[in-house]
This record gives sequence, structure tokens and C-alpha cells, in this order.
Amino acid sequence: MMRTYHCFWLLFWAGQPHQSFLTPLPKRTSGFPEKEKVLVLSGNSRRDLHRSKRSWMWNQFFLLEEYTGTDYQYVGKLHSDQDKGDGSLKYILSGDGAGDLFIINENTGDIQATRRLDREEKPVYILRAQAVNRRTGRPVEPESEFIIKIHDINDNEPMFTKDVYNASIPEMSDVGTFVVQVTATDADDPTYGNSAKVVYSILQGQPYFSVESETGIIKTALLNMDRENREQYQVVIQAKDMGGQMGGLSGTTTVNITLTDVNDNPPRFPQSTYQFRAPESMPSDSPIGRIKANDADVDENAEIEYSITEGDGYDMFGITTDKDTQEGIITVKKALDFENKNLYILKVEATNTHVDPRFLYLGPFKDSATVRIQVEDVDEPPVFSRPAYIMEVKEDVPINSVIGTVTAQDPDATKNPVKYSVDRHTDMDRVFNINSGNGSIFTSKPLDRETLLWHNITVIAAEINNPKQSSRVPVFIKVLDVNDNAPEFAMFYETFVCENAKAEQLIQTLSAVDKDDSYSGHQFSFSLPPETASSSNFTLQDNRDNTAGIFTRKTRYNRHEMSTYFLPVVISDNDYPIQSSTETVTIRVCACDHRGKMLSCNAEALVHPTGLSTGALIAILLCIIILLVTVVLFAALRRQRKKEPLIISKEDIRDNIVSYNDEGGGEEDTQAFDIGTLRNPEAIDDNKLRRDIVPETLFMPRRTATVRDNADVRDFINQRLKDNDTDPTAPPYDSLATYAYEGNGSVAESLSSLESVTTEGDQDYDYLSDWGPRFKKLADMYGAMDSDKDS
Repeated sequence: MMRTYHCFWLLFWAGQPHQSFLTPLPKRTSGFPEKEKVLVLSGNSRRDLHRSKRSWMWNQFFLLEEYTGTDYQYVGKLHSDQDKGDGSLKYILSGDGAGDLFIINENTGDIQATRRLDREEKPVYILRAQAVNRRTGRPVEPESEFIIKIHDINDNEPMFTKDVYNASIPEMSDVGTFVVQVTATDADDPTYGNSAKVVYSILQGQPYFSVESETGIIKTALLNMDRENREQYQVVIQAKDMGGQMGGLSGTTTVNITLTDVNDNPPRFPQSTYQFRAPESMPSDSPIGRIKANDADVDENAEIEYSITEGDGYDMFGITTDKDTQEGIITVKKALDFENKNLYILKVEATNTHVDPRFLYLGPFKDSATVRIQVEDVDEPPVFSRPAYIMEVKEDVPINSVIGTVTAQDPDATKNPVKYSVDRHTDMDRVFNINSGNGSIFTSKPLDRETLLWHNITVIAAEINNPKQSSRVPVFIKVLDVNDNAPEFAMFYETFVCENAKAEQLIQTLSAVDKDDSYSGHQFSFSLPPETASSSNFTLQDNRDNTAGIFTRKTRYNRHEMSTYFLPVVISDNDYPIQSSTETVTIRVCACDHRGKMLSCNAEALVHPTGLSTGALIAILLCIIILLVTVVLFAALRRQRKKEPLIISKEDIRDNIVSYNDEGGGEEDTQAFDIGTLRNPEAIDDNKLRRDIVPETLFMPRRTATVRDNADVRDFINQRLKDNDTDPTAPPYDSLATYAYEGNGSVAESLSSLESVTTEGDQDYDYLSDWGPRFKKLADMYGAMDSDKDS
């Protein structure tokens, strides 16, 4: 059976040697073939035809990157043995960049790159080629895959991973101490030539530092670099490709190197002696001055501790370290005294707190200086001989008795005189006084231990020449007890005795107290006064333990004969002088049952006190409040009651007796009427107004001559009064009787008009208007009649 094999040729065009190369891909060796090789591909046979002695593969194109020409860059040519040159075949290209980056001439099979390629962007392109019948579109060859590799050129300089490196090393480091490693990368192909082979070198920073050319490790190159001389270094490192050869590309970076501090410098005082002045009045812990030792190191390596190592003021002064400024602060520990010592010399030492043993060979890390402190004299206040005084005085000492003395003197060399006084804020009652010259304290008022045991006063000592210079001292005065108080009952005793009591029966136990203080304890004795001991109905037994018992002397007691007994008891103490007092025990006689329980007596309230409950008290208070409210309302109504006028109707001009419809108070009621006026008309006060109502208007009544006592009127009134008093039908209350008797000689004279008709002369009634508002109606009527007559 015959088979037809169709071959697909990859042709290399040697006419353009610098644009594209058809190069075999070696498996073991590299290089170009000595003559053109053909890769035969068959689409119908199951086996491949190849030359057994050839080991190159011809499915690769090589293309230089960064092509700078104006035309398309030629890549290669595809050709099929089926191509007869009649244009019946068409070449088709597919894969990476086909139709865009790579184009093919469908008639000739020429492949071209449309733009400049960069190997660093994409080093390999995989494409597929096929020849098809232009008329039917069917492939005449199987699809073949080939590779276009971008051939590298040195177009990228080395790039460091950082633009600036920062590093630090301790000062005084040995030569070759590692500082930092820098790294640069080259984007070119490391497998092709030396384009990506980087070599490091130092451009700036010698002779202090060096760099390893292959690793980029920077190391120290100079011994004993001192931070105090120079702290910062700037090193410039270059990375160059092509193995550092001429024409290679390069890049640089900057390395900032800082020398860190080590404790290689001891502290040093800038001067050997320091002078300070301190007033003797300076209080303790006050700063006198500051000293400082200089240390070229920093941070903890410069920390200094100061101490006083020797000197005559070792215990008088102290020194501390200011952590912020590293200064030594000299302070006063004890009070200074110019008169005792005015100059102190100290030796102060400054030492590093953090010492590095590696640099001990540089010398001791400490230094010392001398400090001279001059004490200045100041005017000081007087100083008391003691910080406080305690004095004792008996409470019965007479006034102006000296109880003690305080002493103060001026510590200055001038020894100014001192005067003393008592701070009256501490002795408001002025119980004590002091001699301003010698400081002796004496009493100015009587003392009483039972009232106040301790007196705490303050004494002031001031310089006479400069009173502002003064000092104070407390004086504690204890008042000692004397036996000046008599014992007395511990409580008020009031007891009872049963009527059926038996003789020698205990009815009450007594005890006593004494305000005085007894160091050996109180011893009281109880007894009855001698004048009552034999006649008393009770006996007293002293128990010798500061108590006593009252016993009955007889068998029975009668409360109707004697309801209360007052038993005097004499109480004495055993101190010197002996004090005694007489107290009284009240004993009431009560009725008791057979067990001695009290039933009733005149002093029940004392034995069985009764009280009101809270509810009862509230009820009583409510009743009192209601009663007070009632009284207030009644008084208010009485004040607001409207007074009725004397004449109810102004039209009624007849003589009337007005009834007030209220009950009079009899002869004792002096508010409404003056009874004396009725008895003695001559004693009428013309200006006296009524006291039972408020007058509407004030007017001056017409003065008329008083008439003498009318005997017939008096006799008539007395007769009628007698008749009413004896009348059994008269009402049993005060009433106003109408007598209907005018009498003779009225003060107002006759008001009748009967006689006027017989008088042919005209009457003048103008005087009616002078009689006041009560006669105003009559004045108007008669005055009107006169005017009518005139008209």
C-alpha cells in the first residue's frame, strides 16, 4: 500500500542576519548548525521522518528585543511543499500576539513583528501555523506549533531594593564589623551573557567603610571610630552589570550610617572647686546650689550619680541627682548656725551609673570636686530653752501665784533683749499672765480642776529691738486637785415605806460621788445628824463600801398622821481637809399589800409614774386649737358687725326711743352710756363722743348752759325705778323703760309748736342747724317754711 507524505518546511532566510535567526534548540550543546536543517512534518503517517544523527529541533525563531528600525521587523518564513506557487494555498497564523503583534503574509508565509519587543515584558511567544486551501478552506497540512524567543540585550541597569538605606553600629567597633547588606537586581536575562551580572563598589564613604563586590555587605574599615568626633556617615554604593566591565549599566544607592553611643567617656567636672553661700535661716531640705560633671556620652551612658565622700559637713548637707539635667543638687540636711560654724568644705564625687567593662582601660569613670559652703549670718528670732513646757499648779493657789518660768534668748551675736507675752487666742479667759521681763507665768484668776483640768497656752518671745523676730512655745499647765468639794448623793433619792412595814426593814440603799480626785480611792461615811439621830423614825447603816442603807425603826406607819418624812443624811470623805455635806432623802408613807407592793399613797406619781399616750396628747392639742380658732372667729365677727344708726328712717321726725336689740351690761357697762351723766347732768362733757359706735362725722356741738339738778325729774325716775324693781311681771333682764315724761326746764327747751300759733312774731329756727346732724331734718323743714313765707 502506498502512502503520500506531505512535508511542511521551516525556512531560514540568511539574507537578513541581524533581524531574525532560525536557531536550533540544543539539548546538550549550543551553537548554530553548519547548514540548513529541515523539519518534516506529516499529517497522515503515524511515524515521523527524521534524521537519526541530528539532535536539533527547528521549531524556534529568535528575535532581538528593542528593535529601532522604521519597518516591520522580519521574523521568518513558513512554506509548505504543497505550495505550487499558483496562489491556491493560504497561510494562517494563530497564538500569542497573532494578528496584532505578529502578522503573516498569507500568500508567501513571511512573518513580521509590528512593534518593538521587550524581553523583560514577555520573553517567549508560542504560535501555531497552518496552510489551508484558499478555495475550500480545508487544511492541506497539519497545524504546527513553533516558538519565538526574544533575544536579550543589555538594556536595564541594576536597581537597588531601597533608594536609601539606614543603619547603625556602636562606636569604637572593630574593623570588619557588619553594618548592612545592600541588594541590587537587573531585569536582563541572567542566562545570556553578563547583562545581569552585578558587581558592587563604594563611591563615597572611604576609608571608613568597605563593601564586598559580590554580596553587597558593607563593613567597617577604620578602627576606633568615635561618635563624639563624628556621629553620621553617608556612604554611596554603586551596582554595575556586565561584571563591572566597561560599557555596563549601573545604579547607586545611599546608605546613612549612624554611630551609636557606648560609655567610653568618664564624667569630668569643668572646675575643681565650687563656692556657695547659705543663710543660717535656711530650712531643711532647701537647695543651696547645683554642680554638674560633663559627660560626652548620651542617654544612659551619661547618667551620673553624685555623692559626698568626705568633708566636715558630711552630716550637714546632702546631694541628689536631677534626672533631667544630670546635675547634682546640694541641700541642707540640718539647721545651720552661723555662731557655731560658718564654713563647710565638702568633697563631691560624680560616678557613671552604667559602666562598660570593655572601656575600663580608658580610666576610672568618676571624678571629684571640692565644694565650699559659706554660712551667712541672719537676724534670728529668740530660741526657747525647751520645745515645750509642762507645768503643774494646785487649784487652790491664790491669784498672782507664780507657777513656772519659760526662758528664751537671742541666738545672734548681738544678744538682743527678749520680752515675753501670752497669746490671748490660747487664753481667752485671761486665766494666766506672764512677766514680760523674766518669763515667769502666774495666775490671774482662780483655778478649778473640776471645771478644766488642762490649760494649753502659747507664750511668745520677741526681740525688743525687732518685734518681728519672734518665736512661740506651747505651755501645758495641769491643775492639781485639792479636796475642795464635798461628797453628795449620786442621784436624787425619793422612796416610800409601807404602812404595815416591820422594824429594821431596808427601804433604800444610798450611794455618793465626789467631784474631787482621790489617788487612793474615795472613802465615804454616812450618818444621821446628831440632833435627829435619836428622834428619827428611821435608822441609817453605813456599809463601809461607799454605800448606806435606810431602815425602819418602828413597826407601823400611818400616812394620815404623817404622809412624808424628810430624812437628812450627812456624807463625809476621808481626804484632807475633810469635806462633808448634808443631803435629804424623801420618804413617803404608802398603803401596800402583804407582799410589800405599793397600792396607793400621796406619791404614786413618783413610784408609778403615769403618762399620757401620744393619741391623748394629740386629742388635747386638737381641742385647744379648735377652741382658739372659735375665739378668733367670734372676735372677728364682733369687729365686723355693722352699727345701726340711731334714726332708722329719715322721714320719721318724731321723738323716738331707738332699740339697739342687744343686752346691756348693767351699771358695769361703761362703753355705751355714762351712767354718771344721768345722775349728774352738770358733769356732761360737751366734747365727749359715744364710745359704742364710730361717729359718722365730727362736729362741735352747740354749747348750752348747764342747768341745775331737776328735782321733780329725779323723783319721778326714782319712783318709776322703784315700781319696776318691785313689779313681779317685769322681765328678768335689763330693759329700757319709757317714762313719757318731759319734765320742766329741758336743756333744749320746748320743741312743741303749739305755742307758736299764739305768737304773732316770727320764729327763728336757724339754731336747729347748729345742733348737729340729728336735727338737720327739722332745720331743713323749718328753714323751708321761712323761705316760703318770705316769698
